Amino acid sequence: MRLGAHMKVDGGKFKALERGKQINCEAIQLFIRNVRSWNSGPITQKEIDKFIEIRNEVKIWPILSHDSYLINLASIDPEKLEKSYNALLDDLQKSSMLGIEYENIHPGVIPKRDKDNVIKEEALTQIANQLNKLMIATEKSNTIVLLETTAGQGEGLGHKFHHLKSIIDKIENKKRIGVCFDTAHSFAAGYDFRTKKTYNEMWDNFDDIIGLKYLFAFHLNDSLNDLGSRTDRHAHIGQGKIGKEAFGFLVNDERFKDHPGILETPKEDDMKEDVMNLSTLRLLIKKKDN
Repeated sequence: MRLGAHMKVDGGKFKALERGKQINCEAIQLFIRNVRSWNSGPITQKEIDKFIEIRNEVKIWPILSHDSYLINLASIDPEKLEKSYNALLDDLQKSSMLGIEYENIHPGVIPKRDKDNVIKEEALTQIANQLNKLMIATEKSNTIVLLETTAGQGEGLGHKFHHLKSIIDKIENKKRIGVCFDTAHSFAAGYDFRTKKTYNEMWDNFDDIIGLKYLFAFHLNDSLNDLGSRTDRHAHIGQGKIGKEAFGFLVNDERFKDHPGILETPKEDDMKEDVMNLSTLRLLIKKKDN
């Protein structure tokens, strides 16, 4: 697994690459825009050139761009849906310009009053339709949209594998859709992978429902809350309810040797926590016999 962390873009998007290199990241994640605002300024050719120049120097790959927290492709409010579409379109276009491989998105949230399966399926269909439009609008892009597994907090969609399957099944360009498995979210959603038995069973289940060919990336976070809590609270690796052993299974799984594993754990500006968590993960990697 190619280990890394979410990096700040203060000072320019290329700074995320420099910060990643500083703490020995192999892969990184960043925000293309202010994730708590609908507004996003244009990206200049100078910014693009600088990003590509630094990336060639630091050899970090792949890179994930994380979408805005405001985006909701399942919204029933036409104005909010239009804003969500336009914001994600802008993100995808910028990610493509920068050569970013993956655009990570949260599938969407439905109104509290609409909890039945019919409404959920309608919402999943709407998400897929919006993504199909986005992929047509960015047809020259190679950036792959990743649906992130969610914790099931509130009325969020994506905490069940079949939610993601429903969306993927409706996507016309299958080459540009995939999944990012968030360990803390999926654990909170009720997926147990803390023993070798449950680990293997979970991935067999994932493969049967979605298909491992659609799994492209990981968010590596321990969980402050219990299995099935449906509460999104991240903890440092080995200091939460998931525990080190489960992360050991992941980082030693040959199926995922080229997949990015991105930390989203709490940290300060000096990134000491990232260094600690990366060290913890790397110490779990078993040395291969010559």
